[in-house]
Amino acid sequence: MMKKYLYILPTVVMLCTSCGGSVEKNTNTAGSGDGLSGNIQLSGAFALYPMAVKWVEEFRKIHPAVKIDVSGGGAGKGMTDVLAGVVDIGMVSREIYAQELEKGALPIAAVKDAVVPTIHARNPERAIIDKTGLKREIAAKLWNWELKTWGEILGTSSLTPVHVYTRSDACGAGETFAAWFGKKQENLKATAVFGDPGVAAAVQKDRVAIGYNNIAYAYDKNTKRPYEELAVMPIDVNDNGVIDPEEDFYETSATLIKAIRENRYPSPPARDLYLVTKGKPVKPQVVAFLRYILGEGQQYVEESGYIGLSEDKLAAEADKLK
Repeated sequence: MMKKYLYILPTVVMLCTSCGGSVEKNTNTAGSGDGLSGNIQLSGAFALYPMAVKWVEEFRKIHPAVKIDVSGGGAGKGMTDVLAGVVDIGMVSREIYAQELEKGALPIAAVKDAVVPTIHARNPERAIIDKTGLKREIAAKLWNWELKTWGEILGTSSLTPVHVYTRSDACGAGETFAAWFGKKQENLKATAVFGDPGVAAAVQKDRVAIGYNNIAYAYDKNTKRPYEELAVMPIDVNDNGVIDPEEDFYETSATLIKAIRENRYPSPPARDLYLVTKGKPVKPQVVAFLRYILGEGQQYVEESGYIGLSEDKLAAEADKLK
């Protein structure tokens, strides 16, 4: 049986992936043939990339004359591109900075997900890891080159070395994960790898590794279980040194998403994901696409491994487009 590794994804995500190819028109879908056309370009957060691709596929069944290009590259790239007018929508997986708002950034929260610490599934200390989890204060030391062995992480005598990974690109995942233990992404000291798929691939190849990934890059959206050779290290939310039953929800993406929805997983590293425009969008196709995402497109959120926003919040975000 062929193993399913996540490290095949960077080739797909790092290229500008056109979703404007031929799509059969669904004549049974309301709104088809309404004359909406034009181009839309999105770039940015790896966290939002899989969800954006799904939205594009479904939106184009209704509006096949609209051509949409989606590319990854990280939240920093998405924000830079949209403020520079290179793309219509920037995908951003962190909170928006005041200086970005001053430059005209209009953030529209579209969905929620989380960053999780990832390890190799066959880590030699796996049994203890699953019982004790990761404390906030330990994470702060880990991503500061202060801890060298898994024994130091777990409070045991183990001399098994630990290899720590972080993101090399400016990204919402790094910023959000660092915020969990009071740091910023630029403060994280570890081996730097480009992109969400890159970190996942590094951990998959290294039995003593620890990194962090967005849910979509830790769990297979079809099986709902972690990708081959990946596991999620539980977070010790109450810092008591033990993963209590109410903290043990990482077996599948479905159980993790349920815990996030119930606020049992800390925020950060759970957070809202944003679609950002420069000022209020005026292109009809861009407005229609954003309204679709905040409305009908929400039906695809959970099956894609994300967490939907409340009806009240979605309505408030839609009001920004008026």
